Amino acid sequence: MNAPCNTLISKVLVLDETGSGGEMLKAFCDETGLAPIRPQKHAVAGVMAILNSNVDLGGILLYEDFGGCGRGIALAREIHASRPELPIFLRRRAVASMAGFDADTAAMFRCAYTMDDLSVLRGSIEASVFSRVYPTDLVRNIGSMTRESLRTLFRHCDVEVETPYLVKDKIIYGEVFTMIAIESAWCRGYMMLQAAEEQALSLLDSAAADGARRSFRELNNVLGEATNLIWGGFKNKYVSPVGAPPAGQTQVPIVINHQRRYISFGSEDPQLCFKYVLKDRERPDAPGVPIYQRFVFNLNWAPESFAENPTVESFVESGELELF
Repeated sequence: MNAPCNTLISKVLVLDETGSGGEMLKAFCDETGLAPIRPQKHAVAGVMAILNSNVDLGGILLYEDFGGCGRGIALAREIHASRPELPIFLRRRAVASMAGFDADTAAMFRCAYTMDDLSVLRGSIEASVFSRVYPTDLVRNIGSMTRESLRTLFRHCDVEVETPYLVKDKIIYGEVFTMIAIESAWCRGYMMLQAAEEQALSLLDSAAADGARRSFRELNNVLGEATNLIWGGFKNKYVSPVGAPPAGQTQVPIVINHQRRYISFGSEDPQLCFKYVLKDRERPDAPGVPIYQRFVFNLNWAPESFAENPTVESFVESGELELF
């Protein structure tokens, strides 16, 4: 895997009774930036419950005999019907190919591999889960500017940033959802913040001096302000007034299904995701409240043109400005 991807991880659901090969598969995940999770029970109902929850994933590692001889393929059909956006990587008993499958069955999988040779899996992971490279400075600065914006609005909270990750999912977390367009000469798309309403409201309630219960409208305003602050920081750092995208560029429909907590931007590219955990300093025993941030650059992505806007200090150093 190329170096820029090493700053990111991606969660994968492991449906595999690997036995003695478990350590080998775990080492493979560590090397390739995968964070493996697995169900406690092998029952199909348990697997589908995970997939119907808010667990965001980059893909699935599935053994063809998971749950019993040949049952993995039947499970793959259920998974593919429920979450077709998730790539499924199939481990086979003997052959690293789709031999013996009809065309519709083979089309469900990104690759077939065996434990004897994980190079096929490695190549397929890089081509699908980590198919998009995000500059390291961009990833680091997004986390920093978002953390500071959240600290500004939730002054009584400590804000932790977990390791950024990539997902192929199209699920929405929680009930509160903000979205703003991101446009520059090298990227076009959207940024989203997502949170669970009751958890986030608890933070506003604990900060209220009058002890009154805060409404969902106040929470909407706070998260909307956070979205504006983050976009403002992004714009100041990365959006140059010179070479800005022209007006009237092509758009694609955004599809939202509230009942299934699903959103589609018409792109299969992996999304850049951050998870921030807000911890109330006045209530140290209270659980942290997560806020999820996603970037989807579905309209334009040209990381080779990525650059930060020059600062005043850089103009002074180059001699174009002098201190007065």
